[in-house]
Amino acid sequence: MGNRLTEIATRTGDAGTTGLGNNQRVSKNSLRIHAMGDVDELNSHIGLLLCEPLPAEVRTLLVEVQHQLFNLGGELSIPGFELLKAEAVLALDEALAHHNAALPRLQEFILPAGTRAASQAHVCRTVARRAERAVVALGTEEALNDAPRQYLNRLSDLMFVLARVLNRMDGGDDVYWKSERLAQQNATE
Repeated sequence: MGNRLTEIATRTGDAGTTGLGNNQRVSKNSLRIHAMGDVDELNSHIGLLLCEPLPAEVRTLLVEVQHQLFNLGGELSIPGFELLKAEAVLALDEALAHHNAALPRLQEFILPAGTRAASQAHVCRTVARRAERAVVALGTEEALNDAPRQYLNRLSDLMFVLARVLNRMDGGDDVYWKSERLAQQNATE
């Protein structure tokens, strides 16, 4: 990777460019910088979620996710480099299967609500989707490895599942959308 920062206010970005890990300068409005920024924002939101009371297993998982997101951001910052491994995607698949197995089957859409921790997990989910869209957009312009896109896709799914897990932490439940179809179905039963 590139040089570690020893000085933060370098003023090198005052003209609207920023440096990548390979010392190349690009516009702060480039697709690569948008993708890097969305991944960084996602990592920050996960850091905020980690401030909430969480089951130890979920906390450990999210700390690992933060490290993998840093790898993902590092990979995006150096064109052609690979830091995020396929094993990281597999780890998310395993976590998804594990946590989803303990949840009741969804009968209706749920709202991004409930406990504060669950709501923050939903924020993480939506930011993960945005980061995924940014990586997909970058991939239409430049060659990218598959793992970053796949990781963000799985992570958004995992954050949805974790929101459901967190809503049940103290005996709670999901907040269901009050759809007319569900109301009619319940009325006829």
